[in-house]
Amino acid sequence: MSADEKTNKNLYVEDGDEGDENEGRVPPFQTPKGVHDILPHDHEYYTYIKKIVRHRCRQAGFKRISTPIFEYTEVFKRTVGEATDIVTKEMYTFEDRKGRSLTLKPEGTAPVCRAYVQHGMHNLPQPVELYYIEPFFRYERPQAGRYRQFWQFGFELIGETDSALDAQVILLAYRIYQDLGIADGLKLQINNIGDLESRKVYAEALRDYYYGKERYLSDEDKARLQKNPLRILDSKHEDTMILNQSAPKFKDFISKESKEYHEEVLMFLRDLKIPYVENDNLVRGLDYYNQTVFEFYDEKKGGQNSVGGGGRFDGLIELLGGQPTPAIGFGMGLERVIAQMKRNKVRVPSKDDLHVFIAQLGKEAKRLSIPLIDKLREKGIKAMGALGKPAIKNQLKIADRFKVPYCVLIGETEVREGKAIIRDMSVGTQTTVAFDKVVPEIIKRIGEKNLDFYNPSEPV
Repeated sequence: MSADEKTNKNLYVEDGDEGDENEGRVPPFQTPKGVHDILPHDHEYYTYIKKIVRHRCRQAGFKRISTPIFEYTEVFKRTVGEATDIVTKEMYTFEDRKGRSLTLKPEGTAPVCRAYVQHGMHNLPQPVELYYIEPFFRYERPQAGRYRQFWQFGFELIGETDSALDAQVILLAYRIYQDLGIADGLKLQINNIGDLESRKVYAEALRDYYYGKERYLSDEDKARLQKNPLRILDSKHEDTMILNQSAPKFKDFISKESKEYHEEVLMFLRDLKIPYVENDNLVRGLDYYNQTVFEFYDEKKGGQNSVGGGGRFDGLIELLGGQPTPAIGFGMGLERVIAQMKRNKVRVPSKDDLHVFIAQLGKEAKRLSIPLIDKLREKGIKAMGALGKPAIKNQLKIADRFKVPYCVLIGETEVREGKAIIRDMSVGTQTTVAFDKVVPEIIKRIGEKNLDFYNPSEPV
């Protein structure tokens, strides 16, 4: 196991076992609690996920958007919900020099909708399809799969209501999980939480159900019951989870239209052969959701078992000053997905492996090797060399450590004869070629081994 793998194994499995009371003991010149460096080994996962996401989103007509790293705090208070955990205790909020309240983005949907309103995207052909891959920030207790700075991919489809679109959004997420090699270990759970009026009636039914049972609730769940009873269905406290099993069910309070809409979504999912489980207690953690909500989760893993989810948010654009506009979206945390990929032993292709190491002896050989390295790189070959090590033997040891398939050796004799030696490092055989034939010969051999390299003549 490499140093990168050992370090990141600790980050994804062991980080955050201690409570916040130990935070002050962290030695200086290390990352703050809850954040981590993404080292080269894990960047291969991020790069691979981004490639899959871009490909699938482009197929479906989505275009990429990036919003600022911070927004006015009111963007999140108004949309996410003042009673949610995010707003009450997880946001990184600060004032600028003029006393304006700003917040590092804790989630991506509200900023995208703010951009939709601000830039008049309602004038574009609808629906508008946007996706993002960005870092977000929440002050949470760090644990496996949960960090205070985390990367998230998400997409939003704004401007249309149709049960077929809901199914297509779920399908796009499902295909991405398949491409990443983790779909078989995940289950889709889905629910319909109705319109605003249905939610109000249901909230009162929950308050009535829990009347007299408050002594079994944690302080957190008591507060949820008063401010937003729907949040109590999301509780992770054992007593509350037991009580929730007998609580009134959302499906008994939603309108006939919402039930028919939900049945259509399920019909399309069956047509698409996407397996699902109906979960009457699924509400998602943000106040702006309505109608369809869904999550992909790993049922074998306790605690943080959600690997992504989304739902419809038909009232959010209006909350931000726009006209009533239907919308649906999906989001997944990259760190949780990477952890799932590692549990499934998914290997990702490396784009960083070197192809060639140039070993040289003497000043004249070094003078020749530097332009050679440049020519190789310009042809898409990943090359390294012309180091300060004086002995060929020492340079070959370095080449071995980088596990290059080929090594080019240039010594005093090669300089004098205008030649170079190409060594196949896997079998130890050597071939002497004219110096001006080194580049085409290396390109030929890389192609024969089907090694990945960038061809500048091909479109990106």
